[in-house]
Amino acid sequence: MKAVVYDALGSVIFSEIETPRPAPGEVLIRVAASGVCHTDIDVLHGRYGTPDFPLVPGHEYAGVVEELGEGVSEFAVGDRVVVDPNLSCGHCRACRKGLANLCETLGAYGVSTNGGFAEYSAVKAENLVAIGDMPFNTAALAEPMGCVLNGVEAIGTEGVENALVVGAGPIGLLMAMALKTRGVEEIGLVDLAPHRLELAESFGFTPYAPGSAEIAALEHSVDLCVDATGVPAVAATLPGYTANGGKVLYFGVCPPDARIEISPFEVFRRQLTIAGAHSLNHNIADAIAALKATGPSVTRLVSHEIPLEEIPKVLLKQGPEGTLKVQAR
Repeated sequence: MKAVVYDALGSVIFSEIETPRPAPGEVLIRVAASGVCHTDIDVLHGRYGTPDFPLVPGHEYAGVVEELGEGVSEFAVGDRVVVDPNLSCGHCRACRKGLANLCETLGAYGVSTNGGFAEYSAVKAENLVAIGDMPFNTAALAEPMGCVLNGVEAIGTEGVENALVVGAGPIGLLMAMALKTRGVEEIGLVDLAPHRLELAESFGFTPYAPGSAEIAALEHSVDLCVDATGVPAVAATLPGYTANGGKVLYFGVCPPDARIEISPFEVFRRQLTIAGAHSLNHNIADAIAALKATGPSVTRLVSHEIPLEEIPKVLLKQGPEGTLKVQAR
């Protein structure tokens, strides 16, 4: 089969490799849509996980069941499914607490074992969720939506009347959509790119340009502020927008060695809640429900659908400009 392969640290090729066969308890799926995530680039350069090269990347994917491994009865050939990529041990302290996303030996399809940038992928049946007639390009958004929902659950939306999401890329927009499904009606997005702000506004969110008088007027007035940029200097500004008794969620992936200053007195005096959230936590079914609640317009986040052989250029940051979510079809 044809596949994108990380053949060494920092090196990606398009190659012909052996088609996998499903082991007992596994299902072979024919991949129909697979999305590019910044994590894929971090894996390529050794900044995330402990990959064993060669590796087929890709952890946001959906497809059709082609073959069943021994002992699999919950799926049938022809079923349309999406992958929950996380592989957790089930018995470490985090897993026992229901935090499988924080497993001490956490792995994932496309990170620690072959994933979705290939024609076929062998996946544990327990890591598959049926999607019915949902379009594949929508279903392939379930993994990032699951990550976003995990963040929303971590910080909570009780008492949240308004929210501000900084960063109007695919994750920021999905975050805003997830908050809307949880009852938050007044949601603003901040971004440097005018076309992203225009897209945010078309979804019914309030656009804010950085440095504008409108964003300055939000000081100490937002119930929930979310960083979806991963830029430390941006993350440092969020408490300034947060209302007394409000919440801050650090969701963007900042560099591991980055540091910001936060006043513990301010957190105490203004009774702020600060949280972080990593990955998804076996909540793909909830993500599918949120995507359905958002409606078919969610596919406007997919700016480019390209052939599999063009994915290496995207992973090497040599792909098209001005992208949102890029998917291999």
